[in-house]
Amino acid sequence: MSGAGAPSLQVDGRGLRITIVAASWHTQVMDGLLAGALRALAAAGVIDVRVVRVPGSFELPVAAARLARNGVDAVVALGVVIRGGTPHFDYVCSAATLGLTEVTVRTGVPVGFGLLTCDDEAQALDRAGLPGSREDKGAEAAEAAVATAVALREV
Repeated sequence: MSGAGAPSLQVDGRGLRITIVAASWHTQVMDGLLAGALRALAAAGVIDVRVVRVPGSFELPVAAARLARNGVDAVVALGVVIRGGTPHFDYVCSAATLGLTEVTVRTGVPVGFGLLTCDDEAQALDRAGLPGSREDKGAEAAEAAVATAVALREV
């Protein structure tokens, strides 16, 4: 299971403007990821939070690119792709990952990477931050975005 060796990212995010862009597929998983991200942002003192929903994970990069140009300090991208019987999984995972990487490099705005790429629904639920989940990837993505925005603010 991933998560072993994860850093403790407890930073003060007061005054930051953060936008969460979240896919809509797999409602239960996405609700957990979004709730986890919102909890983590609140714990970091971030009060200026906007949530934008898009249809799926493939749409995350275009939304993140537009949002990054709107004066935010960071974007948190949340989505889930569950492997099926076709290469669709590989194409969507690759496009979303490369697209989000390009957004953060080209804009200089941190993008918290909360895209779950799972073999099955059980793996996704185990990472969604729901009661009984072993991990909270929505919170982790938000914490990474805040920590990076704070670090970049200081340089």
